[in-house]
Order: sequence, then C-alpha cells, then structure tokens
Amino acid sequence: MEIREVAVVGLGTMGAGIAEVFARSGIGVVAIEVDQDALTRGLGILDASLARAVSRGRLSQAEQDEIRGRIRPAPGFSAAAGVDLAIEVVPERIEIKRQIFAELDRVCSPDAILATNTSSLSVTSVAAASQHPHRVVGMHFFNPAPVMRLVEVVSTVLTADGLAAAVADLARRLGKTPVQVGDRAGFVANALLLPYLNHAVTLLETGYATRDDIDAAATAGIGLPMGPLALLDLIGLDTSLSILEVLHGEFGGSRYVPAPLLRRLVAAGRTGRKSGQGIYQYPAADTPQDGNALAEPGPSTVTLIGPGGAQEAELASAAAAAGVNITRNPAHPSDLVVIAATPDQRVLPAAIETGRAADAVGLHVAAPGLAEIVTTRASSAASVATAGALAAGLGLRAVGAPDRPGFLVGALLYPHLADAIRMVQDGYAAAADVDTAMMLGCGYPQGPFQLLDKAGAQAVLDGLRAMHAAYGDPAFAPPPLLAEQVTVAAGLPG
Repeated sequence: MEIREVAVVGLGTMGAGIAEVFARSGIGVVAIEVDQDALTRGLGILDASLARAVSRGRLSQAEQDEIRGRIRPAPGFSAAAGVDLAIEVVPERIEIKRQIFAELDRVCSPDAILATNTSSLSVTSVAAASQHPHRVVGMHFFNPAPVMRLVEVVSTVLTADGLAAAVADLARRLGKTPVQVGDRAGFVANALLLPYLNHAVTLLETGYATRDDIDAAATAGIGLPMGPLALLDLIGLDTSLSILEVLHGEFGGSRYVPAPLLRRLVAAGRTGRKSGQGIYQYPAADTPQDGNALAEPGPSTVTLIGPGGAQEAELASAAAAAGVNITRNPAHPSDLVVIAATPDQRVLPAAIETGRAADAVGLHVAAPGLAEIVTTRASSAASVATAGALAAGLGLRAVGAPDRPGFLVGALLYPHLADAIRMVQDGYAAAADVDTAMMLGCGYPQGPFQLLDKAGAQAVLDGLRAMHAAYGDPAFAPPPLLAEQVTVAAGLPG
C-alpha cells in the first residue's frame, strides 16, 4: 500500500511530532487545526524541533527546509480530501475523537486509512463513528514521537484483513518498530506500566516505604532508568489517573483502581513536573536523598543468622572484609542481629528465635549495590540505624522495607511481571512483543520477560505465592503460565 500523503489532525506536542516523523520520511503532510492560534502554536513546536536537530548537527539546513516544505498547514478538514491516511491526535475524549472521524469520513476517500493515536481508549468505540469501520486502526506513537521508536498498531474486530500489517509496514518505513495487538484498553505499554506506577503510589500512601526508597528500589534494585514516582511526575499525574480510569473500566481489579493519594494530588493541582509539583517538587529542590548519607557509625560485631546459601556467605565475607566481627551465636554480645532474609519468608520468626528481636533486622541484597533493610514489629529504631550504617560500610545503598512478602523490590517487581505473564497467557501479545513494547515505549533496559529470567521464575513464583497468601488479593495470585514455566524448567512431568 503506497502512502504518499497523510493528514495529521491536532497539532499539539504529540501531533507536531507525528507530522515531523512523516515528513522526515518523505511523506507529504496536511497539518490540520481548526483553530488558527493552535495551528500557529503547533507549527512553532515543529519548527523548534527541527531547529534543535540542525543545531545538534543531526540535520542540515537544506534537509530542514525540505522536511518543512512537505508540511502543508490547513485550518479545516477539506484539505484532507486526497490523503492516503489520516491520523487524529486530539485529547483523550471519546466524543472529540468521534467528531473527528465523522469529519474525516465526510471528506476522505473511501479507500483512505483512518487512524487514531489514542493511548488508552477503545479503538472500536472510536471506529463506531465511521461509516467505514473496516478501514480504522490504532496507530499509537509515543512521546516524543521523533525520538521514540515504538508504534503500537491496533486492530479491531472490524478492521479489514491485512490493514494492520500494512500499517505496521508503514511504521517500519518511518523508522519505527511496530507491535501489532488487538483492541484492549492500554494496549501493551500502558496496560503494564500504569498498574505498576499506581501500586507504587499505594505503597507510598500506606507507609509501606518512603518515596525515595521506592524510587531507589526500582532503579538500583530492578535496573529501571527512573523510579515509578518520579516517572509519574514526568508523565503527569492527571494523565496517569485518566488512563487508570479507562483500564479499570475495562478490566476491573485492584491493580487498576487509582490510589486515593493519586486522586488527591490531582485534585490539588499537583500534576507533576508540568505544574511544578507532584510527588516531588520542581525545580529539583526536592530530589531523592541518599539513604546512607546520615548513617550512624558502623557496628563492630554482628550476629548473622540465616539458612545458609550464597547470599549469606557473601554477606559474611563482605562484613569480614570491612572489619566487622561475625558471630553466629545470638547469646554472644554484638551490636546487631542480622537475619539473612529472602523475600518469600518473614523475618520476625527468626528474630524472635534469637531471643533478641529488638536488636534484629533482616538484610537482603536485592541487587549488586542495593540492600533492603527489613524491619519487624519488634525492631528498635537503634537497630535499624545500625543496620543502615552496616550497609554503608559494605558499600551498599540501603532502602527500608517492612517484614512483608517481597520486601520492597519484590513488592514492586513481582506483580508487574505477573501482569506481563497474564498478557501472554491470555494470547494478547507474544513475550517478545511485550519486551519490545516496554523497552522501546517505556525506556526499560530489559523487558519484563528478560527481567523474569534475571530474577528467576522460581523466585518470582514463590514471592507471588507469599504475597497472595498474605493479602488475599487475586492480583497477586501467580499466573498458571508462570507455574508451568517453572515446572518445565525443572524438567518435571505435567
């Protein structure tokens, strides 16, 4: 299918970026805004983006002029009469999108493809406004469109055979990587990202962990480029709330119910970076603090209790190398009792068994350079401070976690991975496409299934089982596909 000219309806930041993407690929663009001021602003956004590319040496002046010459601004829909494809990029309100599609139906050729850039609304519902729903697809770009490589190509039950594949080929022509999916709220990226972000807000609101520790657990513990709370501020808390409401409307379940704190922050106008304050304050007067910065002097003698294994041996070796005396007998005098902890087992029973529960904390090295300090109901403030000093002396960034299944890193990661596994289990997307969507659309260095391999399927299964047993929330129940994967990996029948 030859696409020679497209119409982009809506020239906000996203629409201007999409228009630039098409024009850079040699395709003519009709840029439509019915409001002249909005059209002028949109062209200004586009011109500024091209000028930045020239200043950074990524485009020549001649290339900029050539790209700009392919873009024809238009104040009305009639200019879209001859296009091969029209894509709307207007606010996420179904009534507005339906109005746009009705206008496009009126002026476009019956053979033209109609696309919506919706990130969360039902493409089928948008297509219902068209007299030709078979020619409607979702073509979801990610912001900033000139930079982000992912395009989610969404087909409905009415989309003509072969159309989604043709649009995916177009995305490749644009230099993008397409992922083809069916019409479900949030598609792949938002359907996985938003419940994870929402859960982080719940952990903050309930006092499970501090803001800075939650974000540090995600970056240092999982390896993500940004913590969930900082990422919410970047996306916009109001935008995230709107997407969650759409997801909850389709799927139900606790993972999609917006956290009350998220609603309150939005109601207070604290929508993130764009408003100057969200979960953090902006500019960066309210940056995350190093949890080890105010650590007390380290302990000289530590009682180490644990089930054995590599992590306990590494803790003992690292402590000895740092000049800390190690004893295994809790009756011997020591400054701290450390329980070598695992995310699927509670620390408190082992702490009580030592007879020194007030002196005891759990310590779990969740990733190279990151230690989770696990406090029980009996742990004293002094023992927690001493554990922080121990972690600092071992060169570990410390984050605090309650004595709950998964601790902090697992509490964030395990349900997130379960969501991804269910998506594959339900036949909605292949594991490779899920990984591609999250890496290219959300900036993950590794996709969820790569993270699953890194964490270990058995460890994730055990962690989810423990979380489900503790909370009773079906969202934490391990997906059958995960248990099957563990069984196959173990070489067992059935």
